Amino acid sequence: MSEMNQQKLKLENKIRHQHKKFTRLTFFVMSLFYFHSSYAETNVQDQTACPQRPSILTNRWQENWDVLKNSCVVKKTGDQFKYIPFKENSYISLGANIRERFELNNSAKFGTAKNSNDQYLIQRLQMHVDARLAEQWQIFAQFIDARAYDKNTVGSTDQNRFDLEQAFIAWQHSLNNGTFKFRVGRQEMAFDLQRFISNREGPNVRQAFDGVWADYEYQDWRFLGYMTRPVQIDMAGTLNDFSDHDLRFSGFRIDKQNVLGGELSGYYSRYVRNHATFPSVSGNEVRDLYDLRHMGSKNNLDWDVEAMLQYGDIADQSIQAWALSAITAYHLKDQPYSPKLAVQIDAASGDKNPHDGKLNTFNQLFANGSYFTLAGYSGYSNLIHIKPSITIQPNDQLTLMAALGLQWRQTTQDAIYFQGNSSMPNTAGQGSKWTGKYLQLRADQKVNSNLSMAVEAVHYDVGKTILNAGGKDANYLGVEMKYGW
Repeated sequence: MSEMNQQKLKLENKIRHQHKKFTRLTFFVMSLFYFHSSYAETNVQDQTACPQRPSILTNRWQENWDVLKNSCVVKKTGDQFKYIPFKENSYISLGANIRERFELNNSAKFGTAKNSNDQYLIQRLQMHVDARLAEQWQIFAQFIDARAYDKNTVGSTDQNRFDLEQAFIAWQHSLNNGTFKFRVGRQEMAFDLQRFISNREGPNVRQAFDGVWADYEYQDWRFLGYMTRPVQIDMAGTLNDFSDHDLRFSGFRIDKQNVLGGELSGYYSRYVRNHATFPSVSGNEVRDLYDLRHMGSKNNLDWDVEAMLQYGDIADQSIQAWALSAITAYHLKDQPYSPKLAVQIDAASGDKNPHDGKLNTFNQLFANGSYFTLAGYSGYSNLIHIKPSITIQPNDQLTLMAALGLQWRQTTQDAIYFQGNSSMPNTAGQGSKWTGKYLQLRADQKVNSNLSMAVEAVHYDVGKTILNAGGKDANYLGVEMKYGW
């Protein structure tokens, strides 16, 4: 048998293996759906004055299951583990998540990565214990087991074998007509639309921080501060994720409601990363971050605008960088399917001159890896991005979205960037500003309060700069099922 036929047979066997695995996954998740749909419900009566069951949230520690102490709340099988009272105003709640996603990507990093043509299954299992003590104390622990099956290149955002994702103690207390909150331990942080500070929900492994968080809320005001060391993923074993002095992130933030029809917020943070590397310089990086954001709505229009400045030093160079993002949407609520027309504009600075003693490349920090698309082709550095989109809702459970993305570099002197501040070789100082365009299609289906499904397809048509650097057009398909208990 020729070498070409052997490779073809190997690929066909791999695809059949993935198909069998995905079929088993579908059967498993549908079994969960059937089991949940067959839950016995009791105490069905007038619910007008009765508290609602909590929704399954992305941040599970924010759920409050003490509503189950009310006899009027509809009960489901398994609720004896969602609310375990052990003394007055105290209870323990158990929970779990499973997310399975099949991904096909024929050109990871536009084909410049090794074995870039890939199809694989990523799986994320999470289990947590939430203890509430006397309405003031909370002890929360969450474990994660994230796996990537048959993926050619596995990174720290793909796989994290059984490890501690979160473990913190929180306390809150009334203070001067406001509320003071405090958390210490391993925890997740996410600001606003998670452009720059996120819990990294899109990829398989989420981002956590070891540190302290303090928060005071008074009327329309909110003041908070944080001192953290971001958690680094060690894929080699179990229960071995760590944080150290090589990466630190701390700061404070102020929010004010009811400003120009919405919320105005601003924060200052210091970001420190030792052994940082950019195309023009390497060394210990220190950045001071200044962020300002306003979000609001009026009639059928809503908006979210955010800007960040970064100043600091790396090696013998100074840092001066910036980013700007805006999303504006108009809702046609009185039309069939309630269409929403939106325009997203993003811009982030690149290094204007690699020899002038200044680094202008914007640091993506802890950005949401799926902020542009789930495919994650582009990073938030040296970028100009315009994305018109339309979203419709045929019913309350189904959402459909189509978008067209157009991308340029902010400067041709700097490289094209991927996720995680990594740059594409042979693009700095080469070619034109035009990077390429992409088409994104996405469907989200909520099956019930616990189970949801999503499908996303992306086709990226690259420009000549990427073609000349050895890249090529890219296609992505993601099929996801997510269950939370």
